[in-house]
Amino acid sequence: MHTRLSYHAALDQHRMQRGLSRISWATWAIVAVTMVMWCFTAYETALVVGAHTLHDILANVLANAINVQPKDNDALSGVLITYGAKDNDLIVHGQYWRFVAPIFLHVNALHVGLNMLNLVVMGVFVERLVGHLRFLLIYLVTGVVGIIASFYFAPQDISVGASGAIFGLVGAYSMFVLMHRHAFRGGGIFAVPWLVAVIGLNLSIGLFVQNVDNYAHLGGLISGCLLGWWFAPLYRLSDTHAFVDMHSLSRRWFLAVLTIAGTLALALLSVYLQTGR
Repeated sequence: MHTRLSYHAALDQHRMQRGLSRISWATWAIVAVTMVMWCFTAYETALVVGAHTLHDILANVLANAINVQPKDNDALSGVLITYGAKDNDLIVHGQYWRFVAPIFLHVNALHVGLNMLNLVVMGVFVERLVGHLRFLLIYLVTGVVGIIASFYFAPQDISVGASGAIFGLVGAYSMFVLMHRHAFRGGGIFAVPWLVAVIGLNLSIGLFVQNVDNYAHLGGLISGCLLGWWFAPLYRLSDTHAFVDMHSLSRRWFLAVLTIAGTLALALLSVYLQTGR
């Protein structure tokens, strides 16, 4: 009974908000920033390959919308590296901001479109579930951990994309379902395997599609599960017989600070292990 009450309290929490607090503004802000960054890098790439009129720029963007043309590949790579793509050589030389910037960069229209569609579908719901600040914490930390995993396990790859952070949201939601599995029909016997199947299917795509960074996906997913276990809403009756979220940031602020500090330490550790200094 407590599990079912906790589950429904978490789902209904956003309905009690008013004004801007009721809108999933963090999700939409991330989408807006990411889309602006893609438009900017696509514009810069078009300029590099010699497109200067609006018609030529749009033609270049459309030509690379699904598959990057071989003649434009070097130009696109150069632009993405300039504006923050994960490049191990640059990171080990002190450009640590590249653990964050790749989350907001994408290759082409197909790449950014699919990621932002997944973010809107998953992000709006998860943000309503956990609240704005916890959502930002989960999204940014899991995105960075995904880049750290790519940095360590795929040092030769130039990597960009929000998919690690999106997998982090999936992991956090999976933990919410697992903690509240008894609120589902059959004790979650259908909900939990369905989540496992969806995660497995998405991860398996990276085994068959080129240039998919599964290390970033796994890093985001695993860290998302951990953060979900720590911060996903879990309501319990207080001494005053009111339902209180035991995992709120106001109650777990110290754990949130440790999470951020631990992520920074993990980034520095990965650099040390790669360089030995």
